[in-house]
Amino acid sequence: MDIYRRILPLRTRLAILSFVSVVLAILVAVLLIGIKVSHLLEEEMGMRALAIARTLAQMEAVQNNVGRPGGASVIQPVAEKIRLATGVEYIVVVDMNRVRYSHPVAERIGGKFSDRDLDPALSGREYITRTVGVMGPAVRAYSPIKVDEGTRQVGVVVVGIITPTFAELFRAIQAQLYPSLAIGLLAGLLGSLYLASRIKGAMFTLEPEEIARILEERTAMLQAMGEGIIAIDRNMRITVINEEAKRLLGTDDEVVGRSITELLPDSFLPRVLQTGQPEFNQERVLNNTVIIVNLVPVRVKGEIVGALASFRDRTEVHRLAEELTGVKSFVEALRVQNHEYLNRLHTIAGLLQLNRVQEAVDYIFAVTEEQQELTRLLTKNICDYSIAGLLLGKYSRARELRVDLRIDRSCRLSRLPPRMDAAALGVVLGNLVENALDAVRELEPSRRRVEFQMWDDPESLVVVVRDWGVGIPVHIQERICEQGFSTKGTGRGIGLYLVKKHIDTAGGKITVESREGEGTTVTVHIPCLS
Repeated sequence: MDIYRRILPLRTRLAILSFVSVVLAILVAVLLIGIKVSHLLEEEMGMRALAIARTLAQMEAVQNNVGRPGGASVIQPVAEKIRLATGVEYIVVVDMNRVRYSHPVAERIGGKFSDRDLDPALSGREYITRTVGVMGPAVRAYSPIKVDEGTRQVGVVVVGIITPTFAELFRAIQAQLYPSLAIGLLAGLLGSLYLASRIKGAMFTLEPEEIARILEERTAMLQAMGEGIIAIDRNMRITVINEEAKRLLGTDDEVVGRSITELLPDSFLPRVLQTGQPEFNQERVLNNTVIIVNLVPVRVKGEIVGALASFRDRTEVHRLAEELTGVKSFVEALRVQNHEYLNRLHTIAGLLQLNRVQEAVDYIFAVTEEQQELTRLLTKNICDYSIAGLLLGKYSRARELRVDLRIDRSCRLSRLPPRMDAAALGVVLGNLVENALDAVRELEPSRRRVEFQMWDDPESLVVVVRDWGVGIPVHIQERICEQGFSTKGTGRGIGLYLVKKHIDTAGGKITVESREGEGTTVTVHIPCLS
């Protein structure tokens, strides 16, 4: 059966099924009609035989000679004449002792009629029976012969007519039947092909197996999406809802088939059904959570048949936007610099209050010279100011955390890789440096050290970030770039995932070397060839 399904497309299967159904229906109809015609024919022949039997039973020549010696010589010629004139198979006249006075076979005259179905006729009854004799199926009509104004019965007239079998009846009408069957089968074939084409067209020319696969893929896709999805039909009943939507709505019940107003009394979806206009990036409050929702009508052949809403927690949207654009890193850098400069101003103010003017001047020159030297280096060797600013911000962040961040003085970035812009490179560098700072910030002062190197050549851009932290356990090294995986608690696990995603998009690769207790080295290679 599976091979049959794979070989024959749905359209062919539907056509064959419909055609076979039409053929079976026609054959059953022919059979039923034949049986009905056969029964009607038997009834008509029975009534004809009974009419002939009644006629003979009322003839004086028959009434006056039944039961009398020599009566057969009078009755036989009369019966034979009527038999030949009416075309019946036989006419038999018997007396009350079952003795025959007529028969198509002359030798049987004078013998006794032995069939038991004669008994009711000897009691004065008139009836028709069906029997199967030597000559085939037949109908017999029995009519009693009565004299003295019907008060005394002297015999019975039996008239028999051979009835045609179903096969004989079919052969008799086959000349008229075959054209009708041919027309019916042709109409059934054309109708089956048309029906199969319409059904296949309504299914977008897809096979049932393909529809099932698409349904499974759609279900998996809806459940895997990070957005909540709800769809309703034109009657405002829920047709689709994924797990994220249930989570945001705070329900675990099966709600498919229920009205949207039961789940959301102040739902915004019915409005889209009425207006037919989509709405994008609308802020709504759902289950005490501010969400960003997109609403679109669902159209089939230009007619609105439903509406769909996709929504997401606004907090998550903003967090992702910050991660993707690097805004979070730059804001953090500004905060760190502001904090660091406040500390320096406090130090200078304290020295001046203590009348340590020379020490204050020396301190100012020391901190500004270091900062200016690094600033000159980065602005000279780094072609993009946002990347240079990011590295300066991370340097200040490291000083605040009392971590020795050593930016190699040979760092160089002469151009951005062709498949990576400054925002994506900022995400990569910012997350790698931030993870290294996090790895050493809680250690003893001698191990709070991070090294950063970056250089490019005509073929590739290389970035190396090394820390002297506790290292990454072997059993989780393969998972550190998975989305949502983190050893720092919930709400984390997005940084390295974004790093890996941007590097893969640029066609590069990332390698991690780590030994527990000895630190971690992350190396990134990004091709610079177009």
